[in-house]
Amino acid sequence: MIKFYRTDDRKIHEEGGIVPGGWIDMVNPTVAEGELIAKRLQIDIQDLLAALDEEESSRVELEDGYTLILVDIPTIEIRHDKEAYTTIPLGIILTQDIIITICTEETPVLQAFVNGRVKEFSTKKKMRFVYQILFRVAALYQNDLRVIDKKRTEIEERIDDDTEDVDLIDLHALESTLVYFATSLRANGVVLDRLTRYKRLEQYPDDTDLLDDVIVENRQAIEMTTIYRDIINGTRELMSSVLDNRLNNVMKILTIVTLVMGIPTLISGIYGMNVSSKWMPLADTPHGFSIICLLIVFICMIAMFLLKKKKMF
Repeated sequence: MIKFYRTDDRKIHEEGGIVPGGWIDMVNPTVAEGELIAKRLQIDIQDLLAALDEEESSRVELEDGYTLILVDIPTIEIRHDKEAYTTIPLGIILTQDIIITICTEETPVLQAFVNGRVKEFSTKKKMRFVYQILFRVAALYQNDLRVIDKKRTEIEERIDDDTEDVDLIDLHALESTLVYFATSLRANGVVLDRLTRYKRLEQYPDDTDLLDDVIVENRQAIEMTTIYRDIINGTRELMSSVLDNRLNNVMKILTIVTLVMGIPTLISGIYGMNVSSKWMPLADTPHGFSIICLLIVFICMIAMFLLKKKKMF
């Protein structure tokens, strides 16, 4: 899908085709659509569709007549029937008169511009537009990181009550997401450092300040990722310890039950031996069975008293 936009009087309008000072938004375009735009603007088709490859790394490439910027942005995918975060490439191509964005899916980063929620946005000021996009990317990372930390908090609150093995799996998934985020944010940081030395297109005085803000926001997102990953690692270790402790308690109770129940089993086993009754104590005594049962109960109570005194339960 391809849409064409242009801002006039600080308002964005959808156009019917390519216009000078415009913005081309390409969402999961077909090869035919890519070839059409590439031919019209004299762009290498491989560069134009590079963002459609999920394995593409963040980078800046200066080509004849245009500049390619690739960054990773966060998105949601379905993993094991659950929503999980991942990252996908977002391509930005700058020509002399046009800016092009390419992504495999619609993203809140660009929808904010389409819906007019970004102030002082102009498709004619290309570098500022790029920095505004990158600022929204860093902000989206931070927002998703807060959601991840909230999910971790919900799991942590259940540790004392109904912690389950699935919570460990969920924590591992969150930790894996943070690893992806950290890798992508560092790669985006390299792109931002490269853009500080970018002089090909015209930049306005406020553009440098905006780029500095983007760098600060990206670094803050990196720090948040590191902190949350450490916290999740600690939560996962705590949960593992709680589950192991519960298992140890169960095994301890079963051991105590086995030990106490072993006493009547031992005594009844001795009295069940096929030997002469004259050698068995209380065999010929009236109410002998009752006396032996009381003796068994008494010995079991002594055993439980000693175990409790040793703080075994």
